[in-house]
Amino acid sequence: MNGAVRNLILTGGIGHPFAEAAPALERILAEAGAGIVSTVTDDIEAGLEALERGGFDLLTVYALRWRMLGSEKYAPHRERWAFSLSPDGRQRLSRFVAGGGGLLGLHTALICFDDWPEWKDLLGGAWVWGRSAHPPRGPVTLIPTDMPHPLTAGLPPFTVTDETYGDFDLAADVQPLAMVAPEGGSAWPALWARDFGRGRVVADTLGHDRASLEHPVHRQVLTRAALWACRRPL
Repeated sequence: MNGAVRNLILTGGIGHPFAEAAPALERILAEAGAGIVSTVTDDIEAGLEALERGGFDLLTVYALRWRMLGSEKYAPHRERWAFSLSPDGRQRLSRFVAGGGGLLGLHTALICFDDWPEWKDLLGGAWVWGRSAHPPRGPVTLIPTDMPHPLTAGLPPFTVTDETYGDFDLAADVQPLAMVAPEGGSAWPALWARDFGRGRVVADTLGHDRASLEHPVHRQVLTRAALWACRRPL
């Protein structure tokens, strides 16, 4: 494949500094050797309509968009951010990846689209309300497993201030490429890569904010993930 990678970043939501973190992610990927050019939007349905019209190689979900049921602490945010992905949106997303596109699910992607069970099957993991959790943001160490893969080849463990997601659902075929644990806590898969139809999927559960994304080793992981998902040289 030749030319720049075209990437669509879907973002937005509560409790995370997406307004500065998503542009930081755009810059990190743009500095990759292959030249990844990103379009950033918080209008998920319109973004997926654009995805279906063609021209994109990669879809990055870096958003916190779900129905916001239950706790009234979400009440002030529901009008702006509560979200249920439409049947058309679901089909557009699935067709893109199954047809050969790349998908990068970053951090809160696991929590998105909570009324779409197939999202777990596509991404490889999903948050389970009432069970999944993370401790307060703090130092966490990502440790590559012994599973050989281009995403983690030669990468050292690294420590970053972030959120450690745990007790979420994993698809049966997920083989973790790295684990992450808070200080004194249990380890959970934090990075995996898999095929979906003719496409490729990478999930990275780190990335709460710009500082996490810009950690030198995490930058490598993100760049490799984007390029691998698009079948480009790393």
